[in-house]
Amino acid sequence: MTDSEHTEHTDSSDRNDRNDNEPESGTEPRNGGAPQNATRPENATEPAPAADLPSWLPKRRQPWWHWRRLTRGRWRPALAAAVAGALLGATGVAWQTGTGPFTDESRACWSALGTDDVAELFDGHTDIDASDTPITTDGIGEGGPSGTCVLKSPRGARVTIQAHRLDLRFGGAADQWADEFLSARLTPMGGGLLGMASDTRAWLAVPDGCIGRPGDDDGPTVFDIDTGWTVYRDQVRAGERDRLTRTAVKLVNHYMAGEGCEGTLGDPVDRMPDPPRFQDEKPGAICGIKGLSLPKGRHEAYEHERPLVTRGDGPVRTCDRDVLFDHPSLRLMTVQDPRLSVLYRQLSYDGGKPIKTPGDRDGYGFVRDDFGLFQAACQTGEVTFLVRADDSRHPGDIRRLLPRYAAAEADRVGCGPLRIELPA
Repeated sequence: MTDSEHTEHTDSSDRNDRNDNEPESGTEPRNGGAPQNATRPENATEPAPAADLPSWLPKRRQPWWHWRRLTRGRWRPALAAAVAGALLGATGVAWQTGTGPFTDESRACWSALGTDDVAELFDGHTDIDASDTPITTDGIGEGGPSGTCVLKSPRGARVTIQAHRLDLRFGGAADQWADEFLSARLTPMGGGLLGMASDTRAWLAVPDGCIGRPGDDDGPTVFDIDTGWTVYRDQVRAGERDRLTRTAVKLVNHYMAGEGCEGTLGDPVDRMPDPPRFQDEKPGAICGIKGLSLPKGRHEAYEHERPLVTRGDGPVRTCDRDVLFDHPSLRLMTVQDPRLSVLYRQLSYDGGKPIKTPGDRDGYGFVRDDFGLFQAACQTGEVTFLVRADDSRHPGDIRRLLPRYAAAEADRVGCGPLRIELPA
């Protein structure tokens, strides 16, 4: 079995609960746009008044998972086990969290998702096991909040949800998160939200107004959703993308409520652009950028690999080619939101041969045989331009593309003119 066949086989197995012809969710749209003043109340250590919060929200001092942790792994009476088994046999559905038969009041993933929310992720099925680890912060506080929730179907489908602060130690180069969640398949959510979604991945950052702006050397805190392998030659299914988008918003809104933050994020689905489509290109317009070309004879090597380019204005613009197991053979990416551009700051100092900028233009970067990156100081903050290949066999591709790509994209995002000089 080839790699692509293996990918397709696994993808279909992981998503056999879904129906491509299923109509899009009828979820009633909320008020669009992120709250402009999502701020923590002055008494930040106390939860918001009970009247302002749904009754199912966990109390800060006695969250539901606290009791689950106390009892996990301890002896349970045989009679209780027998009763639980009988109930499972009768109903066929139960939460792994120990809440018993799946009822309308059952909730999963830190109590953020209800029965209907989970069923929507699994083509209407409700016999889903759910388990999670509580969202906690390490003792030093440098790692940020983190927690994991796993939803599993008896038919093999699996959804993994993580809450975590984006890790800067990878520097963005070998970071699997960037490969998957900044992929060209994902569409920006827009409306002031720092988040993106496709039919198999979604992520959304907690607004700075709720938990405070990250430090200069910190990434944002995000909730991300992973539903399994992605077959990149397939088009993005809008209905699946919209479901993951709404789920991400529910997760972040629930977290904000638990932190005592005012305001909620609205449903962004109606304002999101159409999913991206593979596009044909001319030799002198790589990734749709006029004037961007490969060295002589190299464009033919990529002709059979049509690029996929991010659609819509957002935190990143990515052009991916020939993606295998979430890793593209060639990626051109502009990270224009400083909150994500910080992921590449350390790498821009620690890479290969340094790049020069004529005149007084601030910026720094490097180039090597398989990777070129430049971070420019723009009016909106740091913007990162990068070109990356999956091997170092064609260094001429990187050296040819990076200066022209950075110049064209700097003009597009409003921080040009930008001219960089590569070392000999």
